[in-house]
Amino acid sequence: MQPLIDNARMFGQRPEEFARLAEGQSPDVLFITCSDSRVVPALITGARPGELFELRTAGNIVPPYALEHPTSEAATIEYAVDVLGVKDIVVCGHSHCGAVGAVVRGDDLAAVPAVRDWLAHAAEAPKCEDPADPTVAEAVQNHVLAQVLRLRSYPCIERRLAEGRIGLHAWFYEVHTGSVWQHHAETDTFETL
Repeated sequence: MQPLIDNARMFGQRPEEFARLAEGQSPDVLFITCSDSRVVPALITGARPGELFELRTAGNIVPPYALEHPTSEAATIEYAVDVLGVKDIVVCGHSHCGAVGAVVRGDDLAAVPAVRDWLAHAAEAPKCEDPADPTVAEAVQNHVLAQVLRLRSYPCIERRLAEGRIGLHAWFYEVHTGSVWQHHAETDTFETL
């Protein structure tokens, strides 16, 4: 913990770098990814403060849109699209994802009931030829595509898509190599950026 505290003390000693941030935010991208500590959106993209609006959930899950049962995730997405006016949304899954791995393997999650219920409520088991693969790459990539598809059902996104004012992107980050892959709809494959 001490290295984090030391950096936080030094971080605030550069006020000239952060003064403009007090004027507000206008990020162009909503970056939806996993809560996994190995996935750092600003590090992956090189984004500076104010450039990414982030939504991090266990397994980068986008829950179904249900106005009668609002979620923090839906509120974040709606705010990013309708208030901030983001132009693009990236859903970025990652290799070695514990959440997706648990879903495809059917792990017993009785000891972590909130995790169990979140995964059961928000994610269907993605297609996976080899659930024993520790990278769960195929499953994560299919899972990311399912989340992008689910985003299309959000009214704010559906409207922006119809107007041609937003882009949706499916990414896959390899924890063990640092490579980032993007889905190409025309070939239905993930290829390195």
